[in-house]
Amino acid sequence: MARLLLDTNVIVRFLTGDHPAHSPRSRSLFGRAAAGDVALVVTDLALAETVWVLQSFYKLDRGAIAAALKDLIESAGIEVQNKATLLSALRSFAHTDVNFVDAYHAAIAGAESIAIASFDRDFDQFAGVKRVEPKT
Repeated sequence: MARLLLDTNVIVRFLTGDHPAHSPRSRSLFGRAAAGDVALVVTDLALAETVWVLQSFYKLDRGAIAAALKDLIESAGIEVQNKATLLSALRSFAHTDVNFVDAYHAAIAGAESIAIASFDRDFDQFAGVKRVEPKT
């Protein structure tokens, strides 16, 4: 089976359906993946960029973004490298006011029991995540 690495624009066109030429082609590609004809690889960076585009350009709310991306990465024919981390980050993104990258870092820190070196106090709201400020 062929594998294709997805660029953010294909994901966005699939989710928004707002482009007359690209959206139907994106839907067709995802349909082929669901049918088992092709595997679609979604990187963490493509997912992060998709969050940013949907939030900043399309003005979608955090819950809608998280739900759509959760459904996408759990779909048949979709491959992600860090599924548990991404799902945890999407949950945090949906239920807090932190940006997706910080939610992703908190998910990694929690899963690996590693402290985060940061001046950003937003990390303090995550149970199981320890933040340390760099000192001179």
